[in-house]
Amino acid sequence: MIAATPRIGFDRFIRLEWATMALRLRAGLADHNDLNKILDLAELGAAAKKKTRTVLNRLWLEPRSELVEFADRGVNIFISNPGQSAALCWGMSIVTYPFFGKVAELVGRLAFLQGDCASAEVHRRMSETYGEREGTYRMTNMVLQSQENWGAISREQRGKRLKLSKLPPLPSEHITEWLVEAVLRYHGKPLPIASLQSMPVIYPIHFDQPLAYLASKSSTMAVLSEGPSQQFVALRSQL
Repeated sequence: MIAATPRIGFDRFIRLEWATMALRLRAGLADHNDLNKILDLAELGAAAKKKTRTVLNRLWLEPRSELVEFADRGVNIFISNPGQSAALCWGMSIVTYPFFGKVAELVGRLAFLQGDCASAEVHRRMSETYGEREGTYRMTNMVLQSQENWGAISREQRGKRLKLSKLPPLPSEHITEWLVEAVLRYHGKPLPIASLQSMPVIYPIHFDQPLAYLASKSSTMAVLSEGPSQQFVALRSQL
C-alpha cells in the first residue's frame, strides 16, 4: 500500500458528477462557483459540504505533492477524453485513498468468479483490516455507494448483494498507461504483466491494449524480466 497517506480519508458519499466537476475545475473548464452550485443542489448541510469539499480537494484540486504530476497527466487525458471521467476518478481515488482502493480490491476479488458477492463479506474483511468500529462500516458503505453511483456495481437485494458492472471501454493508449500506473502506485511494488488484466482493485475497467508494449515505451514505467517467461512492470521511481 501507499505510505504517508490518510488511513481512511474517503469518508463521504461522492457522486460522479461532483468528482467530475472537481476534475473540470482543475482542467480550467469550470470554476469554484460551478462546484459550489452542484454541491448546493445536493442540499448538503454546511458540515457535510465542507467534508465533501475536503475529499474532492485531495482527489483533484489539491493532491499530495508526489501526485501533482500524475494528476496533471490525468487532467490532460480528460481534456481529450471527457467521457472517461469515471475511469480517471477511479484511478486517482485508489492512489489518493488506500481505503477506497481496499474496498475496490475486495469487491473485485470476492466477485471475480460469479460476478457478484455479499456486501456483508466486504464489510467483514474491511473490519479485519481497519478494526471493528462503527466508522469502518459506515465509511465502507460510503465507498460502496460511491462506486455504485460511478457505474461500477449495482447493489441488489436491498444492498445485500453487489453485482459487478463495467465502465466504458478505454479509448486510447494514454489512459490505459495512466491507469496501469495508478495500479502500480496503489500496490507500491512491481507486478506481473500477465496479472494486470484482472487486478481486483480496478475491477470495472478492462484493459484491451498491449500492456507489455505500453509499459516498454512508457517514460514512467519499466518492464523487468525474471526468468525466460515472467515479465513484471514497475514504476521507474520504485527501481
